[in-house]
Parts: sequence; structure tokens; C-alpha cells
Amino acid sequence: MVAGVDFGAHLPLIDFGTRPSLLGLKAYAKTAASLGYRYLCANDHLLFARPWLDGPAALAAVIAESQDMTLATTVSLPVLRGPAQLAKTLAAIDILSDGRLVIGVGPGSSARDYAAAGISFDERWPRFDEAIPMLRALLAGDQAFEGAFYSSRGIDLEPRPAQRPTPPIWVATWGSPAGLRRVARTGDGWLASAYNTTPEGFGEGLTQLAAALLKEGRAEPVPHAIATAWLYVTEDMRRAERVLADVLAPLLGRPVEQLQSLSLPIGPAEVCAERLAAFADAGAQRLFVWPLCDEVRQIELFRGRVVPMLR
Repeated sequence: MVAGVDFGAHLPLIDFGTRPSLLGLKAYAKTAASLGYRYLCANDHLLFARPWLDGPAALAAVIAESQDMTLATTVSLPVLRGPAQLAKTLAAIDILSDGRLVIGVGPGSSARDYAAAGISFDERWPRFDEAIPMLRALLAGDQAFEGAFYSSRGIDLEPRPAQRPTPPIWVATWGSPAGLRRVARTGDGWLASAYNTTPEGFGEGLTQLAAALLKEGRAEPVPHAIATAWLYVTEDMRRAERVLADVLAPLLGRPVEQLQSLSLPIGPAEVCAERLAAFADAGAQRLFVWPLCDEVRQIELFRGRVVPMLR
């Protein structure tokens, strides 16, 4: 733990020119564990700008190499995968990891994913609001849920997850008032996104979340994390600019100028440390980095050169 922040590493699921392999994933997970990263994360997309390896399958494949790290879906998509199918997969990961899973869930923001799954994109929010209690009911096994889209009636998924009644379920939102109310109403934690907020915006979100929790009768704060902190440590500013312009901007479909205005750890180690210190000062408890290319070397550079500057 540095400056009050635990760090996690996203599995390198995106093909940046080097095809993902089981050997590579295992080496990455083993390195992350040895360097003291506390979380190993996997994101979820069906279709993307670049080839994307299946997140839950990849997370399951490196359970042994993850050692004592907490495994996190950041996020998984219960609407697209189906709550029952996803619950079955997540229960297996929790069992095989001896109860080390945190379930991050979100509706997904890709209309292409919804078209591929044959689900109306316009239904994503009402379906997501039902998918969370449905997922809880399926994982717990002793609850019932009945909604307009989903019903747990007659569904008995066994074996149950190792964590009872369920692994913690963190709800993802970029920080909108409606999203934070959803976290307070249905979540065990909040999962934010480093490329969809700023330190100032995140700090404001924490204040709003505290108020929303009180309205729900929940006096205690919930844990939170900032995911998808795209990472590339280099003292070569031209190289950093090329990574932004040639890799990240087309990956996300966003203008370079917009990305430059964010507090992403891309550039010299001192700059990366300053940007992440701003999130820590805003109240961040956990921050999950995602290397852009040369993944193992990047998580080594981050721990070796950036983190010491945060002490």
C-alpha cells in the first residue's frame, strides 16, 4: 500500500500486435503478484476496436499464478452474458480461487455488443437494474427474484460460490448522480473509470455517494476503486505522445486532446506519479493500471519507478 492506495493490474486482454497466449498471461499474473499488486482485473467486451480476449475465461486461466491477489471483474456484463450464465462462471472462479473474487458489474456502453447479443440497446438500463438482484439471488441460492426481464424461479445453480452469501458485487459508474444512487441502492462497492473521470470529478462523486448511502439507510462507506488507468511509463515524451495518438486514441475512439486532459499515467515516471497522487488526494483507495504494450515491463516500471515517488 502506497499513499493509502492499493494497486491492481488489468490482464492484457487486448491484442496490441502480440497475440495473447496462456504463457504470456501466466507470466504477467505471476509478475504482478511478485511485485505486490493486490488485484488482478479482467474486463469484458464482445466486440472492440482491437481483438479482445474473453475476460472471465482469462481470469480463470491464471488463478494459480495470481497467488493471494484478489481477482476482480472490472467489469463483467450480466445483461449481455445473461445473469444465469454469468453467475455460473463467477461462482466457479470464486470456488477455484478459494474465495478471492470481487464481482464488478456494469451494463456495458457498446451498442455493437448489444447487437451481437441480440438485445435491444435501449433496454440496457432497466435490464441492468434487474440483473444485479437477479445475480445475487442466483449466487446466494436462498433468495428469490422476480422481474419483468428475469426470474430466479426454479433455477438452482450449484455449487455455490466460496464466499457466502455471495462475493462482493461492486457496481460500475462513471460518476453520474443516477449511477451513484444505483451503487448506494444495490452495490457493495463502487468501480470508477480513470479515463472517464478526473481527480476532481472522482472526489465529488465520493461526496455524492456518501449522501446517497445515507438516504438508503447505509451509514458506513463502501469500498471503491478506479479501474482502466491506461499505463505507459517512458521518459521519452515523443514516445508518450505516439502512444496516446497511435494506440489509445484509436482504441477508444476519442480525440487525443481529450485524453491529454485526463490524469492517466502515461509519460515520465514523475508525471505519472503526480497524476495518480491527485487521485489519492481525492480519496481513491484502489487504482488499477492497464499497460499499453510491453505489458510485463510496464508493470515492473510502474512499481519500480512510479510507486516510490508516491511514498
